[in-house]
Amino acid sequence: MQPTQTQLKKRIKRWLIFLMVGLVLSGITAFPIESELALAMHNLGAFSPKMQQWLTTIYNAVKTTNAQYPYLSYGTDWLAFAHIIIALIFVGPLRDPVRNIWVLQFGMIACVLIFPLALIAGPIRHIPIFWQLIDCSFGVVGIIPLYMAYRQTKKLEYI
Repeated sequence: MQPTQTQLKKRIKRWLIFLMVGLVLSGITAFPIESELALAMHNLGAFSPKMQQWLTTIYNAVKTTNAQYPYLSYGTDWLAFAHIIIALIFVGPLRDPVRNIWVLQFGMIACVLIFPLALIAGPIRHIPIFWQLIDCSFGVVGIIPLYMAYRQTKKLEYI
């Protein structure tokens, strides 16, 4: 039995809301980065030794940078803002998925491009491979709801 137009639109909406909430949440966590790292430092025992070392290094770098050059954190503020704005882009497909299918395609392309960015820039910036893989996981987690919404939109297109 073929899903109805209403059912397809509901499925698309659920997938996109999941994606949008994820983008906003991951974005707003960039604002209090030093506080979040301080919290992680108080709970280091929950992490593997390699992760403990990495978190300690990052915390010291962020804390020192914020103390001496606080304006550099403005970059992570813009990162947070970009996540929120990217989430807003998906309002178009929420309203009219067929007409705005290009936004879903754009999102899937962006998710795929996370891999070369993480795997090329990561070594250049001395990011450990396990962290590069964590970054790549955002591409995997992001492409799933986008692809599901895209598939439902293609079905909707022919109803």
